[in-house]
Amino acid sequence: MHINEFWYSTNQKDWLNALDNYWASIGENNIQLEQEMDNLEPNNVQNMNQQEWYNFLLNKYFRWKYQPNRYATTTKYFKKYQEENRLNELYDIKNQIFAFDKENIMLGLKIKIEGMGVPGRSGLLSLLFPNYFGTVDQFVVKALRNIEDLPEKEQLLRMKPEKLEIDDVVILIKSM
Repeated sequence: MHINEFWYSTNQKDWLNALDNYWASIGENNIQLEQEMDNLEPNNVQNMNQQEWYNFLLNKYFRWKYQPNRYATTTKYFKKYQEENRLNELYDIKNQIFAFDKENIMLGLKIKIEGMGVPGRSGLLSLLFPNYFGTVDQFVVKALRNIEDLPEKEQLLRMKPEKLEIDDVVILIKSM
C-alpha cells in the first residue's frame, strides 16, 4: 500500500498490517530492545537516579534510536556527562523533561542533551509522552512528502531532511 493511501486509511486492518510489517522488519538482535521500548513505563524513567538515567539513555535509548555508526558519533558527546562528572546536569535535564507543559511542543524540543539533535529529542519525548509527541527524522519527512493533499506539503518541501530544525519538528509532530 502506498503511503498516500495508507495515511488516509480508516481501516484498522491496514494499520495493524503495517505494524506487523514493522515488527517483522526488526532484526533478531534488536527485537528485545524494541519490545522493551514499546512497553516503556515513563514513571520508571522518572524515578531513575542519576546513574540509571545515564545508563538508560546510553544503553537503551541511543541503541534504539540510532544505527551503529550513528550511535558511535552521538554517544561520543553524550559520554562526557560521565567522563566530566556531570551526571547531575543530565539528571536536572531529566527533571526538566518531566516538568514542562507537554502541550508546548517547542519547549520540550528545546531541552537539550549533549549528543542528541532535535530528531533524537523528539524520539525520547515520544517514548515518554506518546500522547503528545511523535518520533521525527529524515525518513518521516521523505515519506510525508509523498502524501498528495497534506496541508503541510509546502513546508515539508522546504525542510532539509538531514538537518531538521526545531520549527520543522514542531510542524511534523503537529501533522501527526
